[in-house]
Amino acid sequence: MKKIPRNLNGQDLIKKLGKYGYIQTRQVGSHIRLTTEKNGIHNITIPNHNPIKIGTLSNILKDVADHFEIDKKELIDSLF
Repeated sequence: MKKIPRNLNGQDLIKKLGKYGYIQTRQVGSHIRLTTEKNGIHNITIPNHNPIKIGTLSNILKDVADHFEIDKKELIDSLF
């Protein structure tokens, strides 16, 4: 199992989540909303920070994994 990267910035995460059909739908300040219609509509907010805090990143990944009904470890392996 791969570990969650500690030096990931918001733009890199957005590119990686594109693999799951997420596209940018709006931005307010440094927070970017992504939406996917795969497996039902799902919105997540990504802070455009460098790096994203590990707890925040972990929560985002958990939310995405829950939406796609896959294990968080499986999601991390597929993204990184």
